[in-house]
Amino acid sequence: MLLEDKVAVVYGASGPIGGAAARAFAREGARVFLAGRDAAPLDKPAEDIRAAGGTAESAVVDAREGAAVDAFVDGVAAQAGRIDISFNAIGYGDVQKPLMEISEADFLQPIVTATRSQFLTTRAAARHMIPRRTGVILAFGGGGPQTLPGLGGFKIALDALEGLRRQWAIELGPHGIRVVTLKSGGVPETLPEGFPGRDAIVDSLVGATQLGRAATLADVGDVAAFVASDRARTLTATDVNISCGAIVD
Repeated sequence: MLLEDKVAVVYGASGPIGGAAARAFAREGARVFLAGRDAAPLDKPAEDIRAAGGTAESAVVDAREGAAVDAFVDGVAAQAGRIDISFNAIGYGDVQKPLMEISEADFLQPIVTATRSQFLTTRAAARHMIPRRTGVILAFGGGGPQTLPGLGGFKIALDALEGLRRQWAIELGPHGIRVVTLKSGGVPETLPEGFPGRDAIVDSLVGATQLGRAATLADVGDVAAFVASDRARTLTATDVNISCGAIVD
């Protein structure tokens, strides 16, 4: 298995992206610690992992709060002995409107949430990875040169996340720690049934690709597990593009 005996923490594990990554990590042999802001939604991915023979524990953690993140990560390290993988897949609470129509607070919300949370979760994990000179930091939602109108601060948040990834990578690389972002261009399965305009959104996501299909949650999990594994040990300071050609580098 790709991640046998590894210890992984996943923030936003109750969401579709975090849940997919957590399930894939566990399937590949990792001991997974799930974090989210509410306890009940974490039950499903944790139960799925255990039912499949994996190991999962969950905790209520607000990944935007430094003290909460530090306490959680320190507890995981004390219990499991180390942290090998930290994956942040929390939602940004973005409001998508044209810039001329959006409020200052709604514009800044995703930018502040993305950068604050990724800074805090990476710093907390790195404290435990640096002494062991190994570890993998993953983020989800990288940017690209293209954008669309009406996204508010969302695309800007993704671009800021890439800048933060570059800074962490150059500072943590000498300690043997890899930092990578996954970018998908949109995963149709993350849109719940009944979501307003869902069919049109899915059609636009697929239509923007070069392969005539968009990434699935299974794709996200599989790629995340590979990137977190030692088989991807040469990957750092980069993003991994799983957009099926929707984002052209």
